[in-house]
Amino acid sequence: MTIAMSEEPISETPSSARLKAETGEHDDGLSAFAAVRPRLFGIAYRMLGSAAEAEDIVQDVWLRWQATDRSVVENPSAFLATTTTRMCINFAQSAQSRRETYVGPWLPEPVDTSSDPALGAERGEALELAILLLLEKLSPTERAAYVLREAFDYSYRQIADILQIEEANTRQLVSRARKHIADGRRTPASSAERQRLLEAFIGAAQKGDLAALEGLFAEDVVSYSDGGGIVRTAARVPVAGRERVAKFIAAFASHFWTGITLRWIEANGQASVLLSRDSMPIALATIDASAEGIDQIMWILRPSKLAAISRSVHKLSH
Repeated sequence: MTIAMSEEPISETPSSARLKAETGEHDDGLSAFAAVRPRLFGIAYRMLGSAAEAEDIVQDVWLRWQATDRSVVENPSAFLATTTTRMCINFAQSAQSRRETYVGPWLPEPVDTSSDPALGAERGEALELAILLLLEKLSPTERAAYVLREAFDYSYRQIADILQIEEANTRQLVSRARKHIADGRRTPASSAERQRLLEAFIGAAQKGDLAALEGLFAEDVVSYSDGGGIVRTAARVPVAGRERVAKFIAAFASHFWTGITLRWIEANGQASVLLSRDSMPIALATIDASAEGIDQIMWILRPSKLAAISRSVHKLSH
């Protein structure tokens, strides 16, 4: 299989640079893979909304790369990105049916972006949880086209080659995806304003201050709690509307916040707060907001979805 596609050079991570120095010329394709591994993970994560699933895909791509006749591959980075994208499309088709039976609201798995704001991309696009949630409604092919174009700046020609469709169809896919994102979300508030609103929200939530909470919310605010059916405090359905969400948040203030410690972090390129009790992370909370106030509150409570970001935050603190 020969894939010839022009790409901008990809900056190496320190680890991949060391791998190249250590492995030399004859390294079974390791140096070529290591150089683009951050990009492959970045594509897979945006496609699947799961760091664990993205890691599995990247591992499968590595195994596929090992079994490939690399002498006929003119552009390894293009070949690897193509393989990753196509494997993600196949995986996403089965993941959609699994998520239809997921207990309670499904939210993407958060990732720590404090050390890599763009997460393997030229731009930090398609990383915010609110965007990933909207991308779930697209077909896997639409999602792939959007991610490759918006986050990784692939040309329409390159995307068409990866997806094996006409370039005109690629433009239509990206256009539809952009419209879906625009229709599904108000113009977001600035990062600084969202951080201010999140801090104010956490303060009001801890106090159970109904008036303060309502003052922060847009009229149609929605609270999503992802506990995967194994966390009792997670609401099984989204809670919507200013008064209902304020009452819901205030109702558990007296017991939920007891013994909680807060750690302010950056997850998915946005201000977030990691909640721990007895040094064990129990939730990550973040918001989406516009000029009308807080539009969405996202509570990630499922332990498996907190594991990776907890490890990452723990490493940074030591």
